[in-house]
Amino acid sequence: MSSDSLIGIIGLGYVGLPLSLRFAQCGSHVLGLDIDSVKVEKLTAGQSYILHIPEKDIAVAVQEGRFQATTDFSRAKECTALIICVPTPLTNGTEPDLSYVLNTGKAIAPYLQKGQLVVLESTTYPGTTDGELREVLEAGSGLKAGEDFHLAFSPEREDPGNPLSDVSRIPKVIGGLTPACQKRAMEIYGRAIQTLVPVDSCRVAEAVKLTENIFRAVNIAMVNELKVVYDKMGIDIWEVIAAAKTKPFGFMPFYPGPGLGGHCIPIDPFYLTWKARQYGQETRFIELAGEVNTAMPAYVIQRCKEALIASEKTLSGSRVLLLGIAYKPNVDDDRESPAYVLWEMLEEAGATVEYYDPHVPVIRPSREHSHFAGRQNLDLTAENIANFDLVLLATNHQVVDYALIAEHARLIVDTRNAFAHLLKGQPHYFKA
Repeated sequence: MSSDSLIGIIGLGYVGLPLSLRFAQCGSHVLGLDIDSVKVEKLTAGQSYILHIPEKDIAVAVQEGRFQATTDFSRAKECTALIICVPTPLTNGTEPDLSYVLNTGKAIAPYLQKGQLVVLESTTYPGTTDGELREVLEAGSGLKAGEDFHLAFSPEREDPGNPLSDVSRIPKVIGGLTPACQKRAMEIYGRAIQTLVPVDSCRVAEAVKLTENIFRAVNIAMVNELKVVYDKMGIDIWEVIAAAKTKPFGFMPFYPGPGLGGHCIPIDPFYLTWKARQYGQETRFIELAGEVNTAMPAYVIQRCKEALIASEKTLSGSRVLLLGIAYKPNVDDDRESPAYVLWEMLEEAGATVEYYDPHVPVIRPSREHSHFAGRQNLDLTAENIANFDLVLLATNHQVVDYALIAEHARLIVDTRNAFAHLLKGQPHYFKA
């Protein structure tokens, strides 16, 4: 491969893999770098390990020689640009964990070449790119950012499971350490992305992504709070939102749920909360939204108890079928899923829990809920459904046979309004 056309993308997950394929489809040669040898082997064989990414897209890119994957980070020296797409989780103390970003920086720093571009896409607090990451890259390479190599931040904007989400059509925000860094980043991304949105600095670009996700977290908290209030008044929040969104201005619909999930909304706002404290600033909206959203699983469990009491049963000793493990509909991503919190709370209350999720047939190991690893999907049959005292819907995948469940379930608690068209007004149907 010609080094002038080789784009290196580090981290081949839900962000890095779609971006890799987009560059490959646009004629660039892409080198995918990942520490997971299993992922690399699958990609080399043209196989997909992410539900919404078709194997044929990977296979074509590999067969045409446009994409290859490796665990050999020394090959970073071959690339024109290196784009970092690795996780940025929280520690157990809800503080930013930049270890993936900084370890990646340390891994590529010895191989940095003059003229290369390094872009961070991982969501983080303002100052990460021109601060911690820059320091690691300069210390390990002996080169100076903005003079010897280009440095930029461009936040990912992936929306897994949304068929209308197309990497090429989602505008790309780009902030550079210097004007020359920004220009080079725009040249690279311009090969694959239709609309580029330049901003004045890496810090502005970092703040853009945090603002987008904080906006969602706060508004989801608002409707979650309204859900509880309106329920006490005998008002259906889903009907309220459906009517409110007919207003053509001044309103944007957000929907309640059993809690926040995924690798963005439950985590990213706290990156700003942590950073703001260093400036002596409070982030009261963010922290309040976090409290409201974190309280939602407990509310759902209370609704389960109320539903069972109405059937002259208790949660302790009941058999519960948990529908949906993924954090959002139509994906196989279960990171930070509130379903696991519900599962733990149900078992703590004395219930026996099994699950059904067509996209998560076996629960994979994770940092947060390793004790669930290896548990397998229940067969969704009429007989199996009828054997449970309660069916709790956490995630509303489209491929689930809701009519079958509605017909045979003894009791249903629905956190996503998925059964309303089938069971509204039925005495064994409860919303949460």
